[in-house]
Amino acid sequence: MSDVLAIKNLVEKNKALKQEIAKIIIGQEEVVDQVLLSIYTGGHSLLIGVPGLAKTLMVNTIASALGLGFKRIQFTPDLMPSDILGSEVLDQNRNFKFIKGPIFSNIILADEINRTPPKTQAALLEAMQERAVTIAGNQYKLDLPYFVLATQNPIEQEGTYPLPEAQLDRFMFAIELKYPSIEEEIKVVKETTSDFQPEIVPLFTPKEILDIQHLVRRIPVPDKVVEYAVKLVNSTRPNQEGASEFVKQFVDWGAGPRASQNLILGAKAHSAVNGKFSPDIEDVKAVSMGILRHRIIKNYKAEAEGISEEDIIRKLL
Repeated sequence: MSDVLAIKNLVEKNKALKQEIAKIIIGQEEVVDQVLLSIYTGGHSLLIGVPGLAKTLMVNTIASALGLGFKRIQFTPDLMPSDILGSEVLDQNRNFKFIKGPIFSNIILADEINRTPPKTQAALLEAMQERAVTIAGNQYKLDLPYFVLATQNPIEQEGTYPLPEAQLDRFMFAIELKYPSIEEEIKVVKETTSDFQPEIVPLFTPKEILDIQHLVRRIPVPDKVVEYAVKLVNSTRPNQEGASEFVKQFVDWGAGPRASQNLILGAKAHSAVNGKFSPDIEDVKAVSMGILRHRIIKNYKAEAEGISEEDIIRKLL
């Protein structure tokens, strides 16, 4: 199949996939769009929202509709790295045998990832970057496609451990879930308090998702779009030559080169699902909030003046 046909096919499949997800998830279209973009590019997503906004249900529904294996890990303060990765045990013949942990699946839901200490959070780093885990000197490859979708509760800070910058940078998108509108909430209440259980039909195979990831990478990008993305990321860094007064005043640290790579990958996927054969600057802008939000570290002055990361990104755009 030619790439032009493959993109047209992706537009249709993406539309059908969103309809399938909408059987269970009401509203939150922007969130679903961003999670799907991260899946089409092979990235990971961090979902930030208060309890009860169906974060877990959303990830479960998306995994079912994509026809992928799904495991949920509940992060708690006493969780150990071996609880995630697996461990070696002695069998009856006194031989060591590796028992795989829940990390061996296509989609991993790391629920409340900031409830566990950094040592356990770091157990995910190799899996997220290398798509492999190392136990007792042996490396085990993970099944592809492989995604970590983590959730974080922004209000309860007691008993939580903030994610280290290196780990945050591994997430392609940080996606904020908002409360539903009154109409949406009425629909949620009606549907979740009845006995009707909608059936989710898997629409993809793991191979089809890998093919989409390769297709997205093959999409050509004009030089001016790459330049725009790199300059946008560069403009978040207060210590760079030519940084704006606004950034120098309110930002401690800006985004790194991984942000530029993710902006281009995200823009490619965004253009493809909208039936375009090459991304433009508008596609970069469309994905920039989710990609830059968690990579900008504002200073105490911004905190004092009530300036959010979103305000800083809007100003730069």
